[in-house]
Amino acid sequence: MPYKQALDIDSKSSSLIRHHFYCLDMAACVDQNWISKRRNTMNNIIKSTLALGLVVTAAVLTTSPAEAEIHSRSKDLVVMEARDLPEQAQTPGNSLFLHSDNAGGTYLYVEQQQGARLSVFDVTDPARIKLVVSTPLAAEGAFDFVRPLGDYAELVYFRDSQKEAVLDLRKTKRPVLRMISTVTDLGPAEALGESGFLVTSQAHKYTPAVARDYQVIDVAASIPTQLATVNDVKHRVSNDYTGTTFLLGSNGLTVVRRLSVENDYKVHQMQMQGN
Repeated sequence: MPYKQALDIDSKSSSLIRHHFYCLDMAACVDQNWISKRRNTMNNIIKSTLALGLVVTAAVLTTSPAEAEIHSRSKDLVVMEARDLPEQAQTPGNSLFLHSDNAGGTYLYVEQQQGARLSVFDVTDPARIKLVVSTPLAAEGAFDFVRPLGDYAELVYFRDSQKEAVLDLRKTKRPVLRMISTVTDLGPAEALGESGFLVTSQAHKYTPAVARDYQVIDVAASIPTQLATVNDVKHRVSNDYTGTTFLLGSNGLTVVRRLSVENDYKVHQMQMQGN
């Protein structure tokens, strides 16, 4: 296609040049040999420019970060390691969760630096994950995301102090962490509709997550092939709609994508928008 496009542009350019000099010839009777030489020179310039454009484009594609992604033989599985993601994704963390807003966006919230920082990533399109905000927290050490509290909040539990807080998600891209004064543990609470909880006096007991190494295996070929290893994973979460799995390990965030599920979801979304 690039070569065909180059020929089309060159052909049109030559046509324009012939027409342009034809007008000059009609107006001033310029020597035809000079016109021919001038036209050849312009054509060579156009061809050189197109060739340079193709070389630059090829160089950009060669150094594109997408080349670092790991693809399965079937091209259905894609592994995006921390170095393929925004820089903040390379920071290890302790906990993460997904949240979707009413506008159709999906966001990944990651606790980092032993509770000193919260990073939010826009994962609506798994192929184009973007950092939304990375903000410092005046928190009391490492914490875990425990459970949703309604549609716009997430319960947070601090490991050392055993205190609780609420991450306010009413502003999805600017979440606010608020300590709560209740002495009752909300972790095992049962929802009473959308406005209340039924709780017990049993205290929450933090159970440390056991770090495990995960291997991503491609079975599309006759012999299973290991695509990637994700070390020291303590937490993971999946988006069933897009078929995306997020693994939080010692090297930061790793994303495993299933392109067939992504494409089916995109088609469904377009159909919904068309109705």
